[in-house]
Amino acid sequence: MTAGGANGDALARLLSRVRRPRVDPDSAARIKRWTREALALPEEAGVTVSEVDCADPACPGLETVIVVTAPGRRTRAFKARGSALVQTRPLVEAALKAS
Repeated sequence: MTAGGANGDALARLLSRVRRPRVDPDSAARIKRWTREALALPEEAGVTVSEVDCADPACPGLETVIVVTAPGRRTRAFKARGSALVQTRPLVEAALKAS
């Protein structure tokens, strides 16, 4: 059956329940700015912000993940408890120091 058939429609419905919506753009911009400032990143460095659900019972549930890439450096990932909407500068800076 093709992707546009009944199976494709069922898959689309399932994925719409599994996929997380995009991170709030204003929250992502704030977190990126705080990350750049705290780590004194060069302009060419990339910073991405996403949210993930942690399935591990020891996890807090939703986490904000900050990924930093820069030419000639290894990629680094940092995790902050809770959604991007609840992140504050001190929480982000603590996450950056903990990793």
